[in-house]
Amino acid sequence: MSKQTDSNINNSTQNSVIVGLSGGVDSSVTALLLKQQGLDVSAIFMKNWNEDDDAGYCPAEEDFADAQSIAAELDIPFHGVNFAPEYWDNVFAYFLSEYKAGRTPNPDILCNKEIKFKVFLEYALAQGADKIATGHYARVKQEGDQFYLLKGKDNNKDQSYFLYTLGQYPLSKTLFPVGELEKPEVRRLAEKFHLATWDKKDSTGICFIGERDFAKFLSRYLPAQPGDMVTPEGEVVGQHQGLMYHTLGQRKGLGIGGRKADKDAARKNAGLPWFAAQKDLQKNQLIVVQGKDHPLLYSKTLSASNLHWVSGKAPKLPFQCMAKTRYRQPDQACTITEIATSTETTNSDTANPSNCMVEFDSPQFAVTPGQSVVFYQGEICLGGGVIN
Repeated sequence: MSKQTDSNINNSTQNSVIVGLSGGVDSSVTALLLKQQGLDVSAIFMKNWNEDDDAGYCPAEEDFADAQSIAAELDIPFHGVNFAPEYWDNVFAYFLSEYKAGRTPNPDILCNKEIKFKVFLEYALAQGADKIATGHYARVKQEGDQFYLLKGKDNNKDQSYFLYTLGQYPLSKTLFPVGELEKPEVRRLAEKFHLATWDKKDSTGICFIGERDFAKFLSRYLPAQPGDMVTPEGEVVGQHQGLMYHTLGQRKGLGIGGRKADKDAARKNAGLPWFAAQKDLQKNQLIVVQGKDHPLLYSKTLSASNLHWVSGKAPKLPFQCMAKTRYRQPDQACTITEIATSTETTNSDTANPSNCMVEFDSPQFAVTPGQSVVFYQGEICLGGGVIN
């Protein structure tokens, strides 16, 4: 796949759109809907990972072939573009640094910010396109000069959580056609118009890891440091192979569920499952607790950094809204109580990068450093930040 300009994809009309065609059903129907609207539609396939494609872990080759067949079926110009160097520098390097620091990053959020709605957008505009389009389940609403990021119509598929870093400029240049539909309707349309991806399974997980073992993959880039699993009282109950392999709230994979002491009826919490509750980086210890109701698994407040507001402006405090601390979590009532701003800026869409304090109406399970807290007011995504 070449990164050079392809003359077949160059657009010059006022209604030209380049679709990020991933080889999945959502982006396939995105291209279909835009073509049905009479727009001048082209498509590209973004290749974001080179490291070990030939090992078959990342299904890029299969996805490229599917995207190519969809473009042929819809009779739209198409080619592949290699963004792997940018992905490595701006997404994967951050992914590794966060795990090294004991946090659990969300590379999908950073990929959207740095690749799909920055590198891809710049590339598309340089080709003469007016806008880009992707298969995300979200919506953009314009009122005057203001652009709003809205949840997708399908509550089960809404992806606004992964898009909170978008600002006014990328929103003004982006279309999300399937955001107006529910997933079953998307598949129905794909089948009706004989798109080969109509019954293709949705991709899950992190693209560059694919179906492989996560611990083995991570150990290729970061040396593992085994240590103790301990209770809050300091009792050693097991061994971990590296703090980076565990996330807060984790139940499966701890390997300590069958301890003989758990079967002692006199032992407090006997028989209850174990959960990862905290990480002690200095001692290289994973603090584990028994029972999902253990207080160490819950937080009523959090702090977040690298704040981004879709509108470009922070709200006046105190500000009551709803929030998610992980994808698919139901909206939780909260109050933003404090925002500490900086005079620095990181890009044109992020004024005054800052920290904030958030207080929830009820305690939240497994609030995880490195993940994002995303704020909502009704169906409007306001923005968010990275949990400290």
